[in-house]
Amino acid sequence: MSVRVPAALAEQARARLLELAPRGFEEVERGDELELAAYTDPAGEERLRAAFVDVLSSPVAPGWEDGWRAFHRPVRAGGIWIGPPWEPPPPGEPVVVIDPGRAFGTGAHPTTRLCVELLARAPRGSLLDVGCGSGVLSLAADRLGYGPIVAVDDDPVAVEATRANAAANGVDLVARVVDASRETLPVSDVAVANILLGAVEDVLGRLESRTVITSGYYAGERPASPGWSWLEGLELGGWCADMFRCASV
Repeated sequence: MSVRVPAALAEQARARLLELAPRGFEEVERGDELELAAYTDPAGEERLRAAFVDVLSSPVAPGWEDGWRAFHRPVRAGGIWIGPPWEPPPPGEPVVVIDPGRAFGTGAHPTTRLCVELLARAPRGSLLDVGCGSGVLSLAADRLGYGPIVAVDDDPVAVEATRANAAANGVDLVARVVDASRETLPVSDVAVANILLGAVEDVLGRLESRTVITSGYYAGERPASPGWSWLEGLELGGWCADMFRCASV
């Protein structure tokens, strides 16, 4: 089922559709309109038609439930194979298996891959993963020889996902709910923060680490980093990541 709305009404349409299709929906920009689409049954079709004026419907092919898997392909970063559980990992390589779910981080996004590449170059030691999401960076750090590892996020769903993915990969770490903008952060040798630019700048002022790897912002941007010395940066697909060292060390 799909509906088209003027771009000016996009937020209202998203909110309404989220009520009718809480498991999620797709959206595509069509000129000055936004198309929203969801999979549903006949009862759901009736609810959509009652909520929106113009609704289009089309049948889906058998096996549509698993079609989303085609979008999750393995990647390699920092010498590590990162992929979903339905893809067979190659023998003899470090492997991180991530089940795509409700928390950000399958390994495929450029910011994730850039962070793993910089983790592979950084000195090993204890690691703090700020805004851990699915835990993919913590798991990659484990494969690269970091430890002990503490993963924090202000979203309980992300912390739950990190714990589940760590268990599935046989990784021993601590994951807990922490608001990195207000609460005390654990001391670590290395910290990684793949979050929004403003949040990165806030966290940089609160970390007690020797080295920090940051990402989550576009190429050409760099977080304001008083007290930190810039070491190097990488770019991929219009995104970038940076490595800093504490200037007082």
